[in-house]
Amino acid sequence: MNVGAVCKHKVVTVTARTDLIAAAKLMRDKHVGFLVVVEPESNATYGRPVGVLTDRDIVVCVVAKGGSPTELIVGDIMNQGPALVEETESLDQALQTMRRMGVRRLPVIGPRGMLTGIVSLDDVLDVLAREIGEVSGAVKNEQRIEDVLRS
Repeated sequence: MNVGAVCKHKVVTVTARTDLIAAAKLMRDKHVGFLVVVEPESNATYGRPVGVLTDRDIVVCVVAKGGSPTELIVGDIMNQGPALVEETESLDQALQTMRRMGVRRLPVIGPRGMLTGIVSLDDVLDVLAREIGEVSGAVKNEQRIEDVLRS
């Protein structure tokens, strides 16, 4: 199964020029802790991913250091050059990238490098849970059929 079939295609984005307070409010309003920072491009739904910003980044890089979030923009603290995964890559490849980079989410890009979605460990767990359910169902069905045939 490839990443494009599993990822969420509705992504909350900001630009590097977005003020930090607006980004934090967007996280609160959209109930997310992760924003993809994009460079907008014409004819693209989201644009080209150039960074990511997490709620943890705001806390660790600004609040815990006594910084003033009202004086900063997203570009001041975002993680530049984020790890990306192509929508045609396998889930296994995405998991390897997450593990190597120590992240729980990856922006997903299409063939032209434009953002098309986001894949998270939660998405992968959903897929694995469904597959385990199928395995369990197969075992139960095998047992039921065997009981019928031996009766």
